[in-house]
Amino acid sequence: MDGDEPTFSSSEVWARKYQYLLDKSSTHVMPRWAGFFVLLFIYWIRVYALGAFYIVTYGLGIYLLNQLIGFISPQFDPDMAEGDDLGGGLPTRDTEEYRPFARRLPEFKFWHSCTRAVVISFSLTFFGFVDIPVFWPILLMYFCVLFFVTMKRQIEHMIKYKYLPFSWGKPKPGAKSNK
Repeated sequence: MDGDEPTFSSSEVWARKYQYLLDKSSTHVMPRWAGFFVLLFIYWIRVYALGAFYIVTYGLGIYLLNQLIGFISPQFDPDMAEGDDLGGGLPTRDTEEYRPFARRLPEFKFWHSCTRAVVISFSLTFFGFVDIPVFWPILLMYFCVLFFVTMKRQIEHMIKYKYLPFSWGKPKPGAKSNK
């Protein structure tokens, strides 16, 4: 064996294989999200069938909501940058040049963190000590209130600064906008 060859531990080999698969999946947006929703559905079926792990599910819901807010928020918050010229913020006038929406949390990282959270939550359902008895309708009601209050605030922010976090293609040169 030559002394110049690097040696990798088995964890490094697995990390490289995992990163390779992530890199290959980066261009396949729809299949990735379909896989995520299949995993989430399987998780819900497991929780429903067991009739347990509501605290884990509540924690997963809060985490996914937090990731969603990061995904639909602009990278530079106009509230924080009133006096600053960060250069990457939202256009403030109709006459400004078009800039695509820059997210605080990119789509791939959003998908990856959400998928990882579902896999971890699913794994936790195999350990009974994590199942803390709780009256689940209270958690569900609290999560719904939290979701609606958070989304209302986010939608008000979108209306105030006139941005949409979703676009369906690049604007075409010479296309007339409906104003």
